[in-house]
Amino acid sequence: MRRRRLALLVASLIAFLFGVALLYEIGMAKLEHKPRTFLQSFEWATETLSTTGYGADNRWSHPAMVMLVIGVQVAGMVLIPLILAGFILPYLAERFEQRVPREADRKLADHVIVYRTGPAVETLLQRLAAANVPTVVVDTDENSARAVMERGMRAVFTRTEEDVLDACRAKAARAIVANGRDEENAALVLRARQSGFTKEIYSFVEDPNHRRAMELAGATAAYTPRHIVAAALAAHASDLISPRVPGIDAIDGILRREIRVPGSSPIAGKTLGESRIGAESGAIVVGVWSRSHLLSNCLASTRIEAGSVLEIAGDADALEQAAKLIGGTYLRNTGPYLMAGFGEVGRKVHQLLTDAGEEVRVIDRVEGPDVFVGDVLDPWVLERAGLSDSRAVILALNSDDATLFATVIARDAVPDVTVIARVNHARNVENIHRAGADYALSISDISGEMLSARLLGKTKRPRDEHRRAFRLAGDPYAGQKIAELDFRTRDGGSVLAVERDGQTIHRLSSEFQIEQGDSLWVCSTERHTMV
Repeated sequence: MRRRRLALLVASLIAFLFGVALLYEIGMAKLEHKPRTFLQSFEWATETLSTTGYGADNRWSHPAMVMLVIGVQVAGMVLIPLILAGFILPYLAERFEQRVPREADRKLADHVIVYRTGPAVETLLQRLAAANVPTVVVDTDENSARAVMERGMRAVFTRTEEDVLDACRAKAARAIVANGRDEENAALVLRARQSGFTKEIYSFVEDPNHRRAMELAGATAAYTPRHIVAAALAAHASDLISPRVPGIDAIDGILRREIRVPGSSPIAGKTLGESRIGAESGAIVVGVWSRSHLLSNCLASTRIEAGSVLEIAGDADALEQAAKLIGGTYLRNTGPYLMAGFGEVGRKVHQLLTDAGEEVRVIDRVEGPDVFVGDVLDPWVLERAGLSDSRAVILALNSDDATLFATVIARDAVPDVTVIARVNHARNVENIHRAGADYALSISDISGEMLSARLLGKTKRPRDEHRRAFRLAGDPYAGQKIAELDFRTRDGGSVLAVERDGQTIHRLSSEFQIEQGDSLWVCSTERHTMV
């Protein structure tokens, strides 16, 4: 199309020059009485239109000739820049710019085809590259394909969806990942199966109601990463949905609270052993949350970073003393949730929390039932919506930039409120943590973990937050001190209390000795079996 337009432009310019030259030849002969040949007139027209000069003619007496000259001069000043900007420069840029391949390398085999780029496949592409699995991203948008190629990954551009499979050598591929719209993904899955592709096809779906239809079309599995992110955010927010330490309520007199370590804390930067929280307060650190990751294997060498959240367990007095040592205040564990954003993720989080019996207040720009209409980036709106008495702020916004700014505003307004954030791109998670978020989860990481586990034949890593408190017979450990118990260093288990002669002993020093008949209350991850 561009070449045809350029050819038409050149033809029009030549015709224009011929016309102007003819008029100039006639005018000079009839009006100025200075005859010129057509070649001389054509030379004058070319020099004038290109603004390079006027040849030997630089004076005209007849008004019609003066107007003709002025018209050609103005046309030259206008047309030349337009031609350069609109045709010549874009043509040269396209000519010398690296072209996006229209088909994959013929030597490519046992590769993964990813249809369309986007946040859902960013982490997946990184993990496949780290595992040396050949991957090719195909897109019908040339700019998107070029952006992938500029990041050092294989990319293919095709104008129509019908050419995707042939362009990417699907017959030699090991798997297909469909990341387009639901209807595009379904069409791709059907074409692949009809062409005889028998290997794995994984598809993302925007509408959960389409999962069954996608699998009927031939997808090996269909995923809804936004709903999985929503479920994870809701589970992290509410103990009613996913208790942090199931079973701890059964221990008489033991409580569990969370404390954020402020930058001014005397224990910031120290190890747990150096902090002497357990020795001086009697409270036990059962978990350290840092950058959305829980370290449940809390040893004396575990370092405490400013901004991390400590989970401590013990009786009420022990917790109060621990809070003083840490120099922080308890994170809130009562009150309603304040949620910003009521899109697909926000609605699912709201549904899960309200179904569990939690109170949720919603801020959104679009009016709706039980929605406080306003901009979450406005501190006045946050205050009117009830930030000051909220248990936690859940940010389910579509923009990572807005999420980062909202985190700063919420953290500045109420330092002890928990901030939980949904993130699109994995690369933005760290910045949102630095802004003050306690827990941030990206769609990239969730979908990348699920699919890389399937494509690489690995099991998903167990999550450390899957802990529980349970009773353990103490007889096998009789005569040992708490510090000598092997499962504390091997499995990261914490002894929360000891039952002896009908009494529950809460404050346990490292020198406390276990006796026959004791029962130990232990907190450990579910992947650790201690019998």
